[in-house]
Amino acid sequence: MKMEMYRYIVVEGPIGVGKTSLAKRLANHLNSALLLEKPAENPFLEKFYSDIPRYALPTQLFFLFQRAAQVQGLAQMDIFTQTTVSDFLLDKDQLFAGLTLSDAEYELYQQIYRHLQPQAQSPDLVIYLQASPDTLMERVKRRGSAFEKRISAEYLWRLAETYTRFFYQYEAAPVMIVNSENLNFIDSREDFDLLLQRVEQMRGPREYFNRG
Repeated sequence: MKMEMYRYIVVEGPIGVGKTSLAKRLANHLNSALLLEKPAENPFLEKFYSDIPRYALPTQLFFLFQRAAQVQGLAQMDIFTQTTVSDFLLDKDQLFAGLTLSDAEYELYQQIYRHLQPQAQSPDLVIYLQASPDTLMERVKRRGSAFEKRISAEYLWRLAETYTRFFYQYEAAPVMIVNSENLNFIDSREDFDLLLQRVEQMRGPREYFNRG
C-alpha cells in the first residue's frame, strides 16, 4: 500500500525518540496536514519533571483537555480528501495517567475522562518509534528543551517500558514498530526512503523494522 493511500498516520513513541521530527518530515513528503502536540503550552510541565508526584494530576488533565480538543478538530477535517499526519494518539493519554498518577488521582482522572468522552478517529497507520532509555536521555539532552532538562533516567526507563506494553496490546490500527537506534530519518534521505519502502511493503497488522 503506497504511503499516499493512508489518510491518517500517527507517529508515536516516548520522549526523545524523534516522533515530532519524523511526523513533520512525513507531512512535508506527503504534502499533508500536520497535527502536533503542544507541550510548551502546558504551564505545569516543567514543574512536573521536577516533582512528578505533586504536579502529575494538573499536568495530565491539561494534556487531556488539549488533546481532546485537537482530535475533535481532526474529526471535523475531511480526512478522505487530505492526509493528516500526527505525533500523538489520544489513547496514550491514559498510558501517561497510569504511569504518573496515584490510585486516587487515577480514579479522578478516569471519572473526568468518562465525563469528557473524547472521541478519536482510528489511524490508518501507526509508526511506533523505539529507542533505549540511554539513547532517549542522550537525545533529550542534545535538543536542550527547557522543560525537559530535569527528566530523570528512571522516568525515561519507566516510560519506554510502558510504551512497549501499550503497543504490545494495541490493535486499533496497523503498527510499524521501528527500532530507531541506528536510523536517522531527518538527516539521512536513505533512512527515510527505507522507512517508506518498509511501510509500503507491510502485509500484516504489525511489522518490525530494525537496522543493525
